[in-house]
Amino acid sequence: MSSDPWGRVDETGTVYVRTADGEQVVGSWQAGTPEEALAYFERKYEGLVVEIGLLERRVRTTDLSAKDATTAIEHLRQQVEEHHAVGDLDALRSRLDKLAASVESRREERKAQKAKQTDEARHAKEELVAEAEQLAQSDQWRAAGERLRALVDTWKGLPRLDRKSDDELWHRFSHARSAFSKRRKAHFASLDAQREDARQIKERLVAEAESLSGSTDWGPTAARYRELMADWKAAGRAQRESEDDLWNRFRGAQDVFFAARSEVFAERDAEQAENLKLKEELAAEAEKLVPVTDLKAARAAFRGINERWEAIGHVPRDARPKVEGRMHAVERALQESEEAEWRRTNPEARARAAGLTGQLQAAVDKLREQAEAARAAGNTAKADKLERELEGRQALLDQALKGLEEFGG
Repeated sequence: MSSDPWGRVDETGTVYVRTADGEQVVGSWQAGTPEEALAYFERKYEGLVVEIGLLERRVRTTDLSAKDATTAIEHLRQQVEEHHAVGDLDALRSRLDKLAASVESRREERKAQKAKQTDEARHAKEELVAEAEQLAQSDQWRAAGERLRALVDTWKGLPRLDRKSDDELWHRFSHARSAFSKRRKAHFASLDAQREDARQIKERLVAEAESLSGSTDWGPTAARYRELMADWKAAGRAQRESEDDLWNRFRGAQDVFFAARSEVFAERDAEQAENLKLKEELAAEAEKLVPVTDLKAARAAFRGINERWEAIGHVPRDARPKVEGRMHAVERALQESEEAEWRRTNPEARARAAGLTGQLQAAVDKLREQAEAARAAGNTAKADKLERELEGRQALLDQALKGLEEFGG
């Protein structure tokens, strides 16, 4: 009979392994010496040790699923329980128990993590839906449309929920987008209809203006042209591609009539020359409003000047473009001041400028800390590189701060 600390072979060739529950039969060996029998079953034990070690490593270092890990553990446990090896089988059982507990713990962690991710995705999608439903009522067609498109991209990047919840939220989200699209479409359809109505009205006004351009009934025709001009202004704007052409024809017809009238009433040249003098004085008065320092006061003053301008009457035709151009230049300056004031006080633009400035400031601070840390660590090359990048970010920050100052701080 031969034995070792974990097993023995009796005189009949039966191999036993010692366990905490007593000896268990491993198998029968008739092909050689008892020592060879023990060596054979000890190698089988070492094979189990290697397999368990490999599985422990896979569980610890890879993303092996809990299901696959459990299957592998049970396979090895079955081999241990069948007692076809000589060695410390109780130690192997203990290792497999610990490994099973570790796998179960990881399973619970992943389950909790998945639940957390699902909750976060649900919250994010609920926020997207709430914002979409709010945007659906907006009249800021371009900005709201762009934001809704951005929300769709954000939605696509979020994990799916359970089918019922995901479908319900998507239905609300999609309904909000559809509602906005319908409102926008109706708005622009109404706007197109209004502009088409304006085009038809102006077509009729142009036709009448052109029919009157050859009239020599100076007083009534001039009065009618003034009425047509009032009707023109009341009609609103037509489509852009039609508006300029119609206006040129309308104004051209008037010019033909009034030019003919000017030729007939040559005696009014002196009056028109005086009118020119007065308008030049008004133009000079208007030009003093530029540069604009008090927009409200300047606009009110220009309105008064313009009313006096309109009351003066015609000037010589060849002088009109120049003197009117001076007034138009002042009017453009006022418009530009209004636009600049709007941009300066626009809260959305200010918020964007402030946000950009904050991001750049954070980037500059981070780069400065990294450069100082690299310099302190003796990494000169890295520090130089970071400082070059810092210079570029600082330049952008300075520019952003300058832009923010235009908003009043």
